[in-house]
Amino acid sequence: MDSVTQIALGSSVGYALLGGKIGRRALIVGAAFGTLPDLDVLIDFGGAVENFVFHRSFSHSLLIQAPLSPFFAWCLLQFRWAKSLSILQWSFAIFAILSTHALLDSFTVYGTQLLWPLTHHPFGLSSIFIIDPVYSLPLLFALLLTSFKWLNAHAHKINVSALILSSIYLAWGLAAKWHIDNKVHLVLTKNGISPLAYVSTPAPFNTLLWRAVATTNTGHYEIYASVFDNPDDVNLRFVPTRNDLLLHIENDIRVNMLKTFTKGLYGVYFHQDQIVISDLRMGLEGYYVFSFVAGTNTGKGFVKGDFNQLANRPPIDGVHLIFDRISDPAVDLFRLNESK
Repeated sequence: MDSVTQIALGSSVGYALLGGKIGRRALIVGAAFGTLPDLDVLIDFGGAVENFVFHRSFSHSLLIQAPLSPFFAWCLLQFRWAKSLSILQWSFAIFAILSTHALLDSFTVYGTQLLWPLTHHPFGLSSIFIIDPVYSLPLLFALLLTSFKWLNAHAHKINVSALILSSIYLAWGLAAKWHIDNKVHLVLTKNGISPLAYVSTPAPFNTLLWRAVATTNTGHYEIYASVFDNPDDVNLRFVPTRNDLLLHIENDIRVNMLKTFTKGLYGVYFHQDQIVISDLRMGLEGYYVFSFVAGTNTGKGFVKGDFNQLANRPPIDGVHLIFDRISDPAVDLFRLNESK
């Protein structure tokens, strides 16, 4: 999730566990440890692909957070104001803040390596968009209210209510995903499509409209479906890709890293004499957030590229179409990439 949401969640968890002992300081402690796992973005892992793949790895691992929590607890206990809690209480609270950060990230599509280093598998339920105001606003509202001293008598109830509301919304996202997947798989079966890999993820800022991708050997299907759609309303189109181009560079370790991390949901394009590998899970056709230059055609053959990331953000001016499509299956979201 976005950093603001993680700060709000950390503050809320911190206040729920520590507010009764250290008051509003718990908000600051929660915000700090709620931010800590994402500081791995400051680390250069060796290249654009490595930075993409190793983000949300060791810093988001429950197996690393658990033993580090007592160390952080000991550090806090060097301050006089922290001594009202034992090292065990501090350790539990810190681990709760760190782990809820990682677990919330695992609800998104990106992939969170919760059990690193035992496995590098990127866990991703893909049931909430990386920025969703319906989830975030109750937590932010509670953070604001609990900051006021005159609301001390009601702060705990406000905070717990926000945590309950946000958790209910997470549960709704899982239910919506189940409903969408059943609908989309019905459409794929009806059209005789047996995908090699499949994912569905909420469209930006909501859980009512979903985008799905189903890959084949020669390309992929891009799919849009609303929770209100009948199966006949689901929008589906085939996009050919050039996966055969990877034969020229398939032994490169970064190619294999991308194949594994995307769980097979990648597309290969030939653009301006360049072989481009795109993560099909994030963005939309023509505007994938994570695309890397894997090779170049020199005129005498293909050579490996530098795997630099392309700047390729989706167009902001088409966001209104997403909300229009929720209730109207006639809205054509495929035209969002017409200017590409």
